[in-house]
Amino acid sequence: MSEIQTTSTQPYLIRAWVEWCNDNGLTPYLSVRVDKTVMVPREFVKDGEIVLNISYDATSALKLGNDYIEFTARFGGVPRDIMVPVSRVVAIFARETGQGMGFPPPEDLLDDDAEIAISALQGASEEGGDAATASDAATPVMQVVTSSDEASPEAKAPARAAKAGKPSLKLVK
Repeated sequence: MSEIQTTSTQPYLIRAWVEWCNDNGLTPYLSVRVDKTVMVPREFVKDGEIVLNISYDATSALKLGNDYIEFTARFGGVPRDIMVPVSRVVAIFARETGQGMGFPPPEDLLDDDAEIAISALQGASEEGGDAATASDAATPVMQVVTSSDEASPEAKAPARAAKAGKPSLKLVK
């Protein structure tokens, strides 16, 4: 029996979040991991990431495709063409509430521990071992944390560092 090939769900989820934000009067923001394939103003990139407002009010000619997100936006009053591969989006969230969804980080973000866990997973699969444990260890999860969230002490640290009411992202492994 052959395996069915399907497309990624990520672009569909991004479009759904943008629609949900628009329906609720919220502002959709994308957190993007920048590399050479991402076309953004480099002077606004911090620690290899950029957060983009993709609301219809902040963009012109917004196209949420399956492979790329494209639009024109003003940075410092100057219009700039933006093109982001969907695979480089690490999160989408509503600015006002911090509600959102994280995506698995691009492959270049996997650290040595994750690569070791993936190797263990491949070895366990070949030996017929328990692959679920290794898979869980190798799958990073993104969590959107706001300063008003009541969470564990580990989750509160990034929230305290963020400005009041501003969401921040925390990578949970």
